[in-house]
Order: sequence, then C-alpha cells, then structure tokens
Amino acid sequence: MAPPLNHPPGMNFVGDPLHEQRPVDADPSVYYGGTEYHSRSRTYSASTGHAPQRPVFEDDWHIKQRRMSHDEKSRSAPRRFLIDVEETIRLVLEQEDTDGDFQISITDAGPKILSLGTATSNGFKTFDIRGTYMLSNLLQELALARDHNRKRIVLDEARLTENPVDRLSRMIKNSFWHSLTRRIDGDGLEIICADPKNRTGRIQPRIYVPHREPAMVDYYRRIASEKPHLNLDVQVLPPNPGDPHFVKSLNSKPGILALAMNEVDDGRGGRTLKGVPFIVPGARFNELYNWDSYFISLGLLVDGQVQMAKGLVEHFIFEIKHYNKILNGSRSYYLARSQPPFLTDMALQIYNQLDRSDLEANRQWLKRAIQAAIKEYHTIWVAEPRIDPKTGLSRYRPEGVGIPPETEATHFTHILEPYAAKHGLSINEFSERYNNGTIGEPGLDEYFLHDRAVRESGHDTTYRLEKRCANLGTIDLQSLLYKYEVDIATAIREVFDDELELEESFDLAPFPPSVEAYANPHRESSLARPQTSAEWFARAEFRRDVIDKYCWNESKSLYFDYDTVQEKQSLYESATAFWPLWAGCASEEQGWKLISETLKKFEVLGGLVSGTEESRGKISLDRPNRQWDYPYAWPPHQIMTWVGLERYGYLEDAQRLAYRFLYMMTTAFVDFNGVVPEKFDAVRLSHLVDAEYGNQGIDFKMVPREGFGWMNAAYQVGLSFLTNHMRRAVAACTSPEVFFGRTMMGEHTAAPPSSLANDPLGLAMENLTLSPSISSLRSATPPPSYSLP
Repeated sequence: MAPPLNHPPGMNFVGDPLHEQRPVDADPSVYYGGTEYHSRSRTYSASTGHAPQRPVFEDDWHIKQRRMSHDEKSRSAPRRFLIDVEETIRLVLEQEDTDGDFQISITDAGPKILSLGTATSNGFKTFDIRGTYMLSNLLQELALARDHNRKRIVLDEARLTENPVDRLSRMIKNSFWHSLTRRIDGDGLEIICADPKNRTGRIQPRIYVPHREPAMVDYYRRIASEKPHLNLDVQVLPPNPGDPHFVKSLNSKPGILALAMNEVDDGRGGRTLKGVPFIVPGARFNELYNWDSYFISLGLLVDGQVQMAKGLVEHFIFEIKHYNKILNGSRSYYLARSQPPFLTDMALQIYNQLDRSDLEANRQWLKRAIQAAIKEYHTIWVAEPRIDPKTGLSRYRPEGVGIPPETEATHFTHILEPYAAKHGLSINEFSERYNNGTIGEPGLDEYFLHDRAVRESGHDTTYRLEKRCANLGTIDLQSLLYKYEVDIATAIREVFDDELELEESFDLAPFPPSVEAYANPHRESSLARPQTSAEWFARAEFRRDVIDKYCWNESKSLYFDYDTVQEKQSLYESATAFWPLWAGCASEEQGWKLISETLKKFEVLGGLVSGTEESRGKISLDRPNRQWDYPYAWPPHQIMTWVGLERYGYLEDAQRLAYRFLYMMTTAFVDFNGVVPEKFDAVRLSHLVDAEYGNQGIDFKMVPREGFGWMNAAYQVGLSFLTNHMRRAVAACTSPEVFFGRTMMGEHTAAPPSSLANDPLGLAMENLTLSPSISSLRSATPPPSYSLP
C-alpha cells in the first residue's frame, strides 16, 4: 500500500472547492495574483516541477495506454493544463514565432499546434492547442503569469478558447484603461515626463506650471528636492503662455504641462497635492489629448468609470483657466493650438451619470464645465483669427512660428529641400535659421500656417486640408460649435433656471458676426450680464443657417468645407459630412439624402473610410498616401456617424456600420495576437498600414497591454449598438458579406484599390495569406467554437 501523502500545510489543489470558484475570466491580478494551485500527485515535487514529456514510444499504436487514477474524470469537466511558464514561453516562441516579433499571428509559419499536459493527469496526458488564436492567447497568458512572478501555473482551457468579443472587451475594461492611466504628481512624473516625440537630444524631465498656481509651484519644487534622481526642472509659465514666439522659444526645452490636482491628506496630519488621473491615447502619445479624451470618455462611461471620465473634464476646465484653451496636448509645444471642441457634450454625458446623492454638488460641477466652455467659445472659436467675420464660419487657424517640433524627423524634408537648396544650406542649417527668423520665406510661412491648422483639426494629415486648412470653415468644426451652442442653451435652461452668471472676466464676441462688428474694438464683458438660453439658441439657429448656406450642397446631397478666401466649397468628400447628424443641425430631408444617396460612397467592408478614393486622387511616390484619407478608417468618424444615424432614426444603418468596424477589429485581435491599433485600412481589413508614421498600438511583446485609447472606446461603444445576434456573429468572425448578404454588400462596398499591384506590402500580405502552408492551417484549424446559442 502506498504511503500517505504529506503535503506542506496551506497547499491548494486543482479540484478543491476554492479553485472551482475562481472565475476563468478573472482579471490577471486575481487569476494569477491570488492563491497558487497545484496538481495532486504521489510526489509533491512532480506537481511543482516541469511537466513530464510524453515518451516517444507512447504514440506507437501497439502500446496500450496505462489508465491513471488521476486522468480526467469526464470530457464534460473543464480542462486545465499544468504549465511551466518559462519553458513553455521558450517553446512557443521557438516553434511558432517564425518572424521573431514576440507575437503569434497568421503571418507566422509555425505548425500552429502545441501539446500541453493536463492538470488532472499531473502533466502525463496531453491535449493539443491548435490555431493562431489559442496559441496567441496561450502566449499572452504566460506573459501575464510571468508578470505575477509565477513559475508554474494551472491554466483553464477556457482562457485560451474565450469568446474573442468577451475577451477583448474584458481586456479593455480591466487592463487597457488601467495601463493607459497617468497622473502628474510626485508618484507619476517619471512615467508622464517620458516623451517619444522629443527629438532635441535633451531628455531632462521638465514641468511647466501656470503662474497663478503658487501652491503647485511649491509642490513640484519640493518633489524635485525630495527626489533628486528625477533631475526635475520646474518652470513657471508667464501670464500669456500661448504667445507664439514664447512657445517657439520652448522648442529646445520641451516639457509636460501641469494639470489639475486635488488637495488630499498626506497621511501625516497635513495636506498635500495629488494629480487627478487621466487616460492617454498610448504608444508615442504619452500626454493628455483633447479630442482623443472625448472618445475615450465615451468608452469609460460604457465601462462604468464615471469618475475617471469626470477627471478628464476637470483637466479641460484647468486648461481653459490657465492655458486659455483646451490644448491639442499637454506638452509645451502644444500651447498655441487646440483641437476639435467636445467639452459640452462630454460634460453633459458625465453629468447624467453622476451619483444622484448630492445633486447640488453635481450642479456646481456642471456649472464650472459650462462656464469654461463659454470662455473657450468666445475667446477661441468665435474670436479672430479663427472666425471669418464675413461668413460667420469658424476655422482651425492657430497662431504659431516656425516648424512644428513634435513631428517625425523627416516629416517636412520634401517641403524644406527646395528652400534649403535655394539658400545653399543643408536642411538642418536652413531649418535652424528659418526657425530663429534669420531667414524669411513667406511661402513657407503660409505652408506652416495651414499645417498647424491641420494639426489643430485633429486630421493630420489629409489631402482634404493640405495647404488650405486655415482658410476652411470645415463642416466638422461648424457641427461641433452648433452642438456647443445648443448644449450651453439647454444646460442654462434646464439646470440653471435660464440664468447663468459668469465668474471670470473675458471679452464676449460680437453677435451676429460681421466685418463691421469685429472691426469695432469695443467688446462686452463677460461679467456685464447673466447668460440666457435665448441668446445661445439664437447663436445655434444662426450657425445652422450659415451651415446650410455655405456647406450644404443640394445637388451632391452632401456637406462640404467652405473656403473663406476663395469663397467657394472645397469639394473633397469627407466622412465628417455626417457630423451634422451627430450635432442635430441637419434637417430630416438632409439626413435622408445623406443616408440614401451618399453613405454608400464611404461604406466599405470594414466600416466608413475617411474620404472617397475619388477625392483623394491618385497616389504615387511623389504623392504618397495620407493617413486621414481613403482607405483608412478611424474611431472618431465611426462613433460620430453611429450616434448621428441613431439620432435621426436610422438605427439599422448604425448597427450595420458598427458591425463592420467591430468585425474588422475582432479579426485583427484574433489573427494578430490581440492587437488593437490606432487605425485600420478598412478596404483590406488590415492594421498593417504604411501611411506616414505607420500605425500605433502594434508594437508590443507577447501580450497587448494598452490597445489604443479611442480604438478601445470604439469597441466598447460599438458593442452597445449590436444586438445579441450580431455580437455572437462578430465573435464567430462572420464576415459582413455573409451576415448582411452579398446583395446588400454590392450596394455599399467599394472596389479594391486599383493600385494594389503597385503596393509591395499588399502583394506580400496577399501572397503570404494565400500560401498553402498558411491557408491550409487557417482552414484546418479554425478558431475554437464559442458555443453560440
């Protein structure tokens, strides 16, 4: 008789009631960071050592398999694997990662099969893990186990076969948002000060603090003293930090800008400051951004993170107070420009989800947000130089001097080369002299005026706006400001009893706008009288008329940007033409024409493209593709259009577009190791794009940790549009062609680009996916069944 087993006290085993209660979809911190479980065995060392390899002769047909008392009890029981973490990582990468990028994707040429020992047999009996999805999930789980210092794990098969929609949504909610969270204070400075866009060669951490925040200045100087290893340089900004010459002077010493902080107990009976947490987009964008934050906030609200979303608004209120605008981003080189304005809708959506236990506190919070939005509206968006007094259209037209410093090193080479040659200088020498004003070039000044405007628009870059953006009354900006006006009017009427006192002094812009009114230097003060809903509804009505007059094209059933200098529409067909539906400024007839006559121009297999192929024009070596043009698809255009279609009663169209985009996201997630990128080629359904600086959010090892801010949000928001049937179909990677039927697809889908034969990346990918070894693997080892009811 075998001797009794004497395990060390406190041991936990597979099959114990406590183990059975552990959710297989638990967050990694719970799944791997909690109790460690072991397999039962006659020898304790066997359950904690390497899982034994199956003997070679065991596969021989004449060898009868020995029955083990610890074999799996039945096929209906959940299967678990006993895994040596480091050894299995080594084996997976060595066998499956044939391109050496530390990811398992469909482009890898490995066998796509790996045997794992089952926990109930103490690793003696094995089960095959097959296909890209299961193997990439295995690699991700092993990396997460390593994060929690686990050497050996008991892994549920259900984590490898998890429904991909559920898995991605779970990762966004429980992991990605957390990984993208930043805070500007003593604890968060080391992470937030890192700037991948800094090309100065000087990497000293630096923070710029508003001059009206002496407590912050003292706080950061104390942090610099207490943490000398940070080498933190604390600088105080002047009263007008957005002066373009001052902003240019900071190009050689870039830094992070201080944001909102709360006063908290320091744990020692005193008080200190603590940064309000916020979400960054990710990858090379490691700071707070304006319009990214709006879409991120929508995803946060879906995931129940109301306080995090509220914190984003707190930062915007702070920026308007101290930097006079919501900045493009919270770095010194962004001080002179903004981005598309979304503050009012953002604040109202959050206000509607705040805890109702303190209604007066909620009201006061909304009051601060609306007051800030009114200041930004009057001092930025309807003030010169952004307003065109003749038409009443607002434009992206930030002030600035010199070359934008945050771009890639070679971004402007093709623009600067002829000017450098003209002066007999190298590009670097010419750039330095042009920036310091030694050399003047009016043509280059005009180019960078429009380039800065493109960056303020958020659509950097696109042929739609190139060399003309600062002159355009874009349809997207008019729609956003119409929404501002309606939101402010509604809040004043519904929340503030139709009267709102402003507490900060600034000039109010003339209304209605005219050349004569803006030529008059006299301005009414913001403190002169309370704001009423009537005047804001009047502003909205005026803007709606201006949009119809200058931007709506009846013959083309589409909205266009209006060139205020050439005094004509710019006939580039852009997906921003659907933003009036989101804002509510289109008539029912205009909405019907947009949907019935124009939507098909933009709808492709993966959702909405940014613009039409015809408007973009031909692409060549001398005229490369721009990332905000056809065939690329971005979350802002998708979300704005989904919401707009639903608002006008076209829910089925919104659901169809959401399905397309989420299908594209899910197939990339399944086929490419859980990738969640910044943007997609929606025609080829690929995140492998070569426009400008390529793609963001795709450079990770073994496990995706952040995704990308607004793409994460698009997934969570998009799921809220899908029916359960649609969600199950997306999880099964059912193509829109199949789900909606080829007849419908024929009405909407654009043809593949004619330049495919000239695209080396496209050809390489096509040949790779069609090669026998890969295509047969995909057909032979499809993603696992998800038990779709």
